[in-house]
Amino acid sequence: MKNIIAQSTITCPHCRHQEIEEMPVNACQWYYECKSCHLLLHPLPGDCCVFCSYGTVPCPPRQQDQSCCT
Repeated sequence: MKNIIAQSTITCPHCRHQEIEEMPVNACQWYYECKSCHLLLHPLPGDCCVFCSYGTVPCPPRQQDQSCCT
């Protein structure tokens, strides 16, 4: 079993604000509201969650080579 990194820094693609966030361990997070400009982020096509799209670390299920959207 791999060690899980539970925090990721999300960068807003609109205003470039960065925020360190705790990731859910066993689920996707499909929405994230930027704390600066309040843009509602959604995963990019092909990504399972906002952490995989905008974070510095992929979500915990992906870190474990598992599907997190089933």
